[in-house]
Amino acid sequence: MKKGIEISGAIFANEGNIDHDEFLDKFIEFIEANGWGFGGGSKQIDEEGNDFRE
Repeated sequence: MKKGIEISGAIFANEGNIDHDEFLDKFIEFIEANGWGFGGGSKQIDEEGNDFRE
């Protein structure tokens, strides 16, 4: 049986905003560079945790 890690939380920049697509590109690059896979989803939120759509 494989064991994995479940992630639940939010990531914010110390200054400014994080571009969703840029974050996903870097996140997936990190995951793949370590020989791992990711299954799940993501969404852009505001500082109160509400869905954010431009």
